[in-house]
Amino acid sequence: MDSSQDRHDVFQAIGDPTRRKLLQLLANNELPISEITKQFPISRTAINKHLKVLLDAGLVSNQRVGRENRYKLNPQPLTEIKDWLIFFEQYWDEKLLALKEFVEKNQDN
Repeated sequence: MDSSQDRHDVFQAIGDPTRRKLLQLLANNELPISEITKQFPISRTAINKHLKVLLDAGLVSNQRVGRENRYKLNPQPLTEIKDWLIFFEQYWDEKLLALKEFVEKNQDN
């Protein structure tokens, strides 16, 4: 089986609010599971499941340090989301330009 088939989709991975908060928490910190768990009102098992999804999507990496796993953000897969949003930015720009023209036209009347 191709290893890419084993990976979670980046969009699916960030679809959950807890996983988005995990990414924010790990953005500037490399943390062990014990410290991560303190930041959430859910069990360590639930945090582990969320981290597994993020690991499978390549959004976080982990490293064994002594007896603990330390997790940190891997931002590279987020470029897929950025690229997707950039594609739709042209539509936002068109709509904002149309709104601006509409408002300016109605101010003249």
